[in-house]
Amino acid sequence: MPQLALYTFGVLKSPLAHPAPLTREFYDIGEAVYPEFSQHPGYLARAEVADGAPGVLFEADWGAWGKFTVPAWYGKGRTSDTTALAATLSLWTDLGSAFDAVYTGLHRKALNRRYDWFERTGHPSHVFWWVADGVIPTWQDGVSRLEHLHDHDSAPDAFTFHYSFAPDGTPASIKDVGLKNDQVR
Repeated sequence: MPQLALYTFGVLKSPLAHPAPLTREFYDIGEAVYPEFSQHPGYLARAEVADGAPGVLFEADWGAWGKFTVPAWYGKGRTSDTTALAATLSLWTDLGSAFDAVYTGLHRKALNRRYDWFERTGHPSHVFWWVADGVIPTWQDGVSRLEHLHDHDSAPDAFTFHYSFAPDGTPASIKDVGLKNDQVR
């Protein structure tokens, strides 16, 4: 059965290492979201650093998730002191489960504050695509699909909640996965 890959990417207003209260707040909330997601029905896995080095993204060992990479439009730092981004890569059973996780609980509270932490870049912040059972998507897969989404809009191989597709490539309406128009951004 196909699985749903989700890549998220945002450019932070200040580096993760910055001591500002807003940066610390973002980091703390982000750290609390992961355990909540891991308990959510439909969650399968997420990219985690294999060597456990916190704050290191570009030089870290991500195991089967591949080498960490970012979209071409990211123009900030790439060291642990200068990195100003947030990115996730995860696997879900279906779109409805991912939607429920993203738009409820701690993550919903974080979304309500996203403009406190993130720059408005004019680029999409997330992209979905279906993968075969047992396939681990890579960071490069996520970047490629996010860039494709930006350049070409939603398609079966790179889509959003609002313009989504079923595993067979047919369009899936918001009502098919229990989404409400006012909840999708």
